[in-house]
Amino acid sequence: MKLGDVAKILDACVICGKDMLDFEVDSAFGADLMSDVLAFVKPTTLVLTGMMNPHVIRTAEMLDVHCIVCVRGKQPTQEMLDEADKIGVALLSTEKTLYTCCGLLYAAGLRGCERKEVHDGSV
Repeated sequence: MKLGDVAKILDACVICGKDMLDFEVDSAFGADLMSDVLAFVKPTTLVLTGMMNPHVIRTAEMLDVHCIVCVRGKQPTQEMLDEADKIGVALLSTEKTLYTCCGLLYAAGLRGCERKEVHDGSV
C-alpha cells in the first residue's frame, strides 16, 4: 500500500515527507511503547503511535522505518519534525484513534507485523 493511500484511508494530513507519498508499506504496527516497535517492525512497516517525542524518530532511524502516523490528533514536536526531515521519515497526523486506524488499514488489506526472532532462537 502506498503512503498516499494510507493518508486517504486515515483522513491524515502529511506533515513531513510529501515527496514520499509513493513509498510502499507492506505492514503496519500500532504502539506507544518503542520497545514494542523494536521487537516487531521492519523498514517497510508503517508505525502508528500517539507518542510524541524524539525517541520515536530515533527508533525509526535505527530500524530504517520511513513512515510514522501520529494518532489521536497528536502533533509532532518541532524537534521531531527537524529530525524526520533530516533522515527522510514521513510524518502523518490523524484525528482517529490508534484502534480505528489499525482497523481501517487492516480492512483495506494492510496486515500487521510478526514478532522478530532474537538471535538466540527465542521469540
